[in-house]
Amino acid sequence: MTSWLYADGAAIDDFIRTRRIRTQDVRARYTRILRSFCNDLDRQGAPPAIARRNDIERWLKVGRARWTKSTFFLRARIVCRFLEFLAARQLISANPIAALQDEYCIRCPQTIVRALVAPDADAALEALRQYPRFGSVLGPLMRDHAALMKTRGYRYQAQTMRFLRFDRFLQGHPELADASIDTMLKRWRAAYATLWHAADCEQLGRQLAKARRHLDPSVVLPRRNGRPQQELVRQWRRPHIYTPDEIRRLLDTALAYPSPRAPLRPLSLYTMIVLGYCAGLRISEIAGLDLRDVDLKSGAITIRETKFFKSRILPLTDSVVSALRDYLDARRRAGAPQEPYAGLFWHQQRLERYHPRSIATPLIDVLRRAGLKPSRGKTGPRIHDLRHSMVVNRITAWYRAGVNPQNKLAYLATYLGHRDINSTLVYITVTQDLLQEAGERFRRFGARHLQVEGGRP
Repeated sequence: MTSWLYADGAAIDDFIRTRRIRTQDVRARYTRILRSFCNDLDRQGAPPAIARRNDIERWLKVGRARWTKSTFFLRARIVCRFLEFLAARQLISANPIAALQDEYCIRCPQTIVRALVAPDADAALEALRQYPRFGSVLGPLMRDHAALMKTRGYRYQAQTMRFLRFDRFLQGHPELADASIDTMLKRWRAAYATLWHAADCEQLGRQLAKARRHLDPSVVLPRRNGRPQQELVRQWRRPHIYTPDEIRRLLDTALAYPSPRAPLRPLSLYTMIVLGYCAGLRISEIAGLDLRDVDLKSGAITIRETKFFKSRILPLTDSVVSALRDYLDARRRAGAPQEPYAGLFWHQQRLERYHPRSIATPLIDVLRRAGLKPSRGKTGPRIHDLRHSMVVNRITAWYRAGVNPQNKLAYLATYLGHRDINSTLVYITVTQDLLQEAGERFRRFGARHLQVEGGRP
């Protein structure tokens, strides 16, 4: 046996017994793997009772080049557990894998293994470095303040995550340990040039001031600066107004949506888009529709107690009624339940109504398949923008019909389910068509009322 394990190999047998392996084949496999590992360390000249990182790293890299991926990770996992056993029994001075886990604050030993077989192991480990929670110079202050706010009944989740992000930044920049809080915040603000980060830094500064004020009442809270948050909201909420060509692409993509195990799904997605674009329904309102809410004879649907607990009856155009009729026929042929309280949009696989999340996910996928939204991320048009598009199209149509939209805003607010017209005004986005129609209406009705004096209106 090897000199590395005191020549008798009893440690291997003890380890296998602790694993409680029942089959002889598996025990024999463990024995072969561990004896090969120990022999390899012995050939490298490893001192007795000492496991060195460079010896472990060399064994891992040779094995990764020699074995298949699955075989390598199986053997690496067995060796990692064996090293843990030896360190716990004090048969080796330290487990180098566990030492690296502690140094880089990584829970899983397999993550360390992946880094050690990289061409530059140190760089790979540094890229994986995790910092302990609230381990910075301001960590105790932020941790205690978050705990205090939670004991007072606040959830304080978003604020705690903001503290943790700042805490990791400070741990990654130890040169700031002796700097002032203002300097720390200035460096943190300069780390990322995004509107989201600017708004986050503004809120973080006030949170830190509140935390310090609990310890020192003389600390003055900084004046609130709402501009970063306003800029962020303005950018985030800037809607995309769909063109008729884009809507056609969406509808065609929905009808061609691949769904072999749920043949009704493409037509369901098609009808959802029609209701979102033509009736301005929210995703939650689409999910909440029952069969009883659709009245094809009168050409209307009932929206029951949605946002703000309001109910309303919406008249529909003939094209929307036709789309609903086609969907109801297909739904009946698919064997969906016909009870009045059954969900209008029925999930064939789950045998239940669609929920908001199960609606949003495939509809976003339709946006991506239609080429209107990037393949990843939150950027690009949203499903909710169908509602914005409905409002803009409605106001544009009023302009073209010679109707003053201002007189119709109350009706539009009721149709959308808003509490007042201020909520409706948020949905009004100036497009080129809308601007042109508004200018034309001003030319026809407003210009003649201007009184020109001295060459000036």
